[in-house]
Amino acid sequence: MTVVHPIARAWITTGGTGAQNYDEFADDAEITAIIEANPHSALGIEMPHRAPESLGKSFLDALPDAATRLAEAKADGSYTPAEQVVVLYRISAPGEETAYGLFAMVDTDQISTSADEPGLVIRNEDVFISKVRERVALAEALGHLLSPVLLLQTGRGDELHAALAAATEAAGVPAATDIDQAGRTHAVWLLGPGPEQDALTALAGGGELVVADGNHRSLAAQTGGLPRFLAVVTTPASVAIQPYNRLVSELTVTPAELVDRLRAAGAEVAPTDGPVEVPAAGGTVALRLPDQGYAVRLPRVDGGPLENLDHALVERVLLRDALGLDPGDKRITYVGGDYPASWLTGEVDAGRAELAVLIAPVTVDDFVAVNLAREKMPRKSTWFTPKARGGLVVAELPR
Repeated sequence: MTVVHPIARAWITTGGTGAQNYDEFADDAEITAIIEANPHSALGIEMPHRAPESLGKSFLDALPDAATRLAEAKADGSYTPAEQVVVLYRISAPGEETAYGLFAMVDTDQISTSADEPGLVIRNEDVFISKVRERVALAEALGHLLSPVLLLQTGRGDELHAALAAATEAAGVPAATDIDQAGRTHAVWLLGPGPEQDALTALAGGGELVVADGNHRSLAAQTGGLPRFLAVVTTPASVAIQPYNRLVSELTVTPAELVDRLRAAGAEVAPTDGPVEVPAAGGTVALRLPDQGYAVRLPRVDGGPLENLDHALVERVLLRDALGLDPGDKRITYVGGDYPASWLTGEVDAGRAELAVLIAPVTVDDFVAVNLAREKMPRKSTWFTPKARGGLVVAELPR
């Protein structure tokens, strides 16, 4: 019996509603500008308090505005309804490998967060509980889910990849397409009840599924008591992991004191010349302070590979011990791989931040291995690309 199911009642974009997911931004003003330039985008529903006409409201106070925007989008033909469907998904761009996925619903009771908790869906990162509460409140206010959880099929990934490639090739003209901010084309096709739908849902649910993107959304489904959540089931061959970096807006010590504290903790700290870049491989992190760039080899600790991931060491040695900051401190901004190193260092040079931390990306193999061992990744340590685009397929929740 598969844990992946058709969407009982779906709303499929007719064009123009595609949106970056809410966690793809380093700056709130950027969200407002994008909504203003793309008024039909689902981003104004997902982040209602950042829409131009709702500025000044809290997230919770703006939820009625979100519900109004969704109702208007359904009424004006921006979405068309469909029942008992899965949705074929293809992301393509010149010079990139084509990515495939399947929009569907997945059983919430299959989510596992530890080795002793049964379930085929493995959630793997610490989360910020305030974000989870927002996602719960949004789902309750809308009665719909707009952004999918991205799941990696680790057991039958190769088979699923081949089956989705063949299905999209044979499906003809897409039901809709959307082009994202990086120039990638997102295409979707509806697939109703029948043997092909059954075969694809069986493949999609045919092994352990790892949450690649959407840890907050999957926990929100649990917290909100949803029996199923909206997901895109994809394959390891369809994704890559980009760097996930950090900006610290305000230091708790002087730059010199920070360097001294890192060295006292056993780190090797060497000044660098020229632009500060993301390290090519793990083991060293790059820092940009207002006066200087540094290459830092943080001290290893007793423990396994997980405890010695660069992201874990940054969280523990740099942020907590040297700066006295909890990872959830508002002075820390988590910046995904869509932002280049030059943007992060530019924020420091312009005085809008006092520290940029650049970290080599985790490998897909390491990510899968950690998750299959039912261990938990440090928060905001993996930036998967390409991202599943929100607002293309909306799942209506049963009332």
